[in-house]
Order: sequence, then structure tokens, then C-alpha cells
Amino acid sequence: MNHAYPNPDREALKAMYRLTKGGGEARTGDLAEALGLTPGTVTATVKRLADRGLVVHRPYMGVVLTDDGKQSAVAAIRRHRIVERFLADMLGYAWNEADRLARTFEHQLPQEVEDRLFVALDRPATCPHGFPIPAPKTADIPDTPQLYSLEPGDEAVVAVPGATEPEVVAFLETLGLRPGVTVAVREKHPFDGPLVLRVDGKERTVGERLARQIYVTSRPERTHTS
Repeated sequence: MNHAYPNPDREALKAMYRLTKGGGEARTGDLAEALGLTPGTVTATVKRLADRGLVVHRPYMGVVLTDDGKQSAVAAIRRHRIVERFLADMLGYAWNEADRLARTFEHQLPQEVEDRLFVALDRPATCPHGFPIPAPKTADIPDTPQLYSLEPGDEAVVAVPGATEPEVVAFLETLGLRPGVTVAVREKHPFDGPLVLRVDGKERTVGERLARQIYVTSRPERTHTS
């Protein structure tokens, strides 16, 4: 399925950043799948970005971001998350609608408008999904591990991707698992077993597969003993 992005270069940079966050290279096929574009379209986009010094493309290997590319990618993610916050906080859209809507006009904003939006929103720390808004002129974003990576005694704040299926979002709501909610892990059953969480004073059980679709921020040092 082809998507008509207002600014395909910025969307490609964001996708490359996510695909290479843990190290390694982004393959053209993976980029095409992430963006919903044909491999030929992605190849042309990569060439444009390489000509601008934002990526290095090694044929048959993959694509890596340069230092300038990383900074541009993080700046694009920052803008997206600020616009999402504007849609949710000022216009009243649901958090799980903000991702789709932000893409339709975020790239048209002058930098000064983005800066003023950030101040008008009282300098938010996260987007409506719970993911951190990176600082200006940085080339990195704090990690957001999966909920399933936590261990008994850990506490963290929930973040849910905008691409999460509506049915999953609805089910998470029944458990009280929404962006910004603090959870505490009570138990983690062995052999890919479920997590038992404390959410808003109630115990909730979340299966391994679902817990890998939820992310967390503000993961503090563990103070319990094993």
C-alpha cells in the first residue's frame, strides 16, 4: 500500500532512526514496509538523502544515518510529537488519533511556529502516547523499553504507540493501561509467562505478547533485593 506523505524525506529519516536505534543498518525492504512505499520509491528517497549528506547507503547492505542525519531525524520526531500534543491538548483529539492527523500538516510548520507551540503547551515532556519529546538540537532520544522487559519490583510509566490496533487500545483501556499511567510489576511468570501488574491500585494480568506491544519510560533504579 502506497502512502502519499507530505514530506517523504522526513518520514524516511524518522523510520531510519527507529530501525537503527539499537545499532546496525536499515535495509531498503524494511524501510519500504515501515513506510508503506514501494522499494523503488524508497531507493529514490535514500539517494536524495545521501546526496544531502544525511545518510550513507551501502548497496546490498543497508542505510545508516550520518551525524547530521540523526539530528535531522530526531528533530522531525520532536516536531511530530509536539504537533500530536497540540492536537490532543488544544484541539481535544484522542491520543490514538493524534499520530495519523499530525502527519498531514506537521511538515508545513515554520520552525518558529513549532517553537511557540512548545511554549504554549507548557513545554511538555512527552507526546500523548507517552513517548519522550527530545530536546532541540540533539541526536538521540531516551530509550523506551518494552513493558515485558521489566522485573518484579520495577515501576515505570506506560507509553503506547500510535500504530497500535484500535481493538488492542480498547482492551488496554479496560485494564487501565493508557499513556502516562504508572505501573508496578508484582510478578513475572517464567517461560514467557504473563506479568502481574499494579495499576491504579488494582492487580492486572497481562500476557507476554501484549506486554511486548506496550512500552515504558522513567524506568528507575531497582531498589528491591532478589
